[in-house]
Amino acid sequence: WQKGAHSFADMTNLSKELRQKLGENFFLPALSVHSTQHSADGTVKTGFQTHEGHLCEGVLIPTESRYTACVSSQIGCSLSCRFCATGYIERKRNLDFDEIYDEVVLLNEQCERIYGKKLSNIVFMGMGEPLLNYKNVLKAIEKITAEDGLAMSPRRITVSTAGVAKMIRQLGDDNVKFKLALSLHAANDQKRNEIMPINETNNLKAIIDALNHFYKQTKNEITLEYILFNNFNDSQKDADELIKVYRQVPADLVNIIEYNPIDFAKFEKPTEQRMTEFMDYLAKNKVNARLRRSRGKDIDAACGQLANKN
Repeated sequence: WQKGAHSFADMTNLSKELRQKLGENFFLPALSVHSTQHSADGTVKTGFQTHEGHLCEGVLIPTESRYTACVSSQIGCSLSCRFCATGYIERKRNLDFDEIYDEVVLLNEQCERIYGKKLSNIVFMGMGEPLLNYKNVLKAIEKITAEDGLAMSPRRITVSTAGVAKMIRQLGDDNVKFKLALSLHAANDQKRNEIMPINETNNLKAIIDALNHFYKQTKNEITLEYILFNNFNDSQKDADELIKVYRQVPADLVNIIEYNPIDFAKFEKPTEQRMTEFMDYLAKNKVNARLRRSRGKDIDAACGQLANKN
């Protein structure tokens, strides 16, 4: 892995005879690159193919200060969030830890080839719910951070969850070292139930309690993610509810995300004025919030758009 070997033939530190025998009797169930799309803003979306032909996607996101890999943890997703393209794809299976690691290795190689830089950050915000593939995600991160892996600091890795309260608590009990992001998107149970069915069994109180447990055990950074939908969660009342949740959770930051339309959903992006007013109100109430502009929209690589389209 560290030397970028994708087959036994690439393992040139082994004898030719041994490589041939290994190749005849075993195979490495690695991911292969199925497709690559380049956005006008420099974002690169890669379709990965598993050994049995399933597809998942990863995204390389370059900015002035960092190079981030957005990786998938599952093929499809079972959570059916109404605003997310992946939520409309049936979950085929979890990705194995080595497949998740391969995503990162291939995106790192891509980053070095295109930008001459190694990855600086990894976010588990691609296809699937990472905490429903708990063991494989943690094992992949263990390999990514190992000296004989990519030797990346866990502080540069963020795992995002739609709110699996039991597993958020487990992260705390396991004393993980990486950061955690909660895909909140609505700050009351009624609205959250409408757009995120998982909230029916993992309500806001359960999630808030779990986040506090996680922070108490780990002291790791927590971010709240909040997509703005026109005339759904962008009013002053919605902002007040978000502020209330923010003050109940030891969150370092609220990422306000502009909505990226998808074919299957009825939601729309608010006007610039509406987004500015929402941000100003949060600032007035001393919420550490940042408006995040999605990259890669022209190739369906932005937040909520991953759906194996290429």
